Amino acid sequence: MNSPVPTLSADQLQQAAQRLGALRGEMAKAVIGQQAVIEEVLIALLADAHVLIEGVPGLGKTLLVKALARTFAGETRRIQFTPDLMPSDVVGHTLFDAATAHFVTRQGPVFTHLLLADEINRAPAKTQSALLEAMQEKQVTLEGNTSP
Repeated sequence: MNSPVPTLSADQLQQAAQRLGALRGEMAKAVIGQQAVIEEVLIALLADAHVLIEGVPGLGKTLLVKALARTFAGETRRIQFTPDLMPSDVVGHTLFDAATAHFVTRQGPVFTHLLLADEINRAPAKTQSALLEAMQEKQVTLEGNTSP
């Protein structure tokens, strides 16, 4: 179930609006002439949603994601989806470390603040499913173990 939505005071609401304005301004410095896109991306961020940005190369899609990550010192990663991409390339995998005699988990690119997934439609269904689980359920299943 969803947790209750916190109530904000007038001062907190004003402070949040000022911070959002500053965030919008910083992004507009990097991505010029795309105010509507910036606004929509920020709305999605505040709504804990996802954004699908379509367009020809050179419109600044990657720049937009990197600019957003810079505004809050977040990490960004990119996945170029291809027909041979495996689910483990997206979520990560577990390896046996002979030196320590333990299994080590290597986290995939979905373990980031902002993920730019390019050409998702090119990937096999299982790989797309791994990405969609992380997006929708906010969890990853790795070697049969599910974790947030």
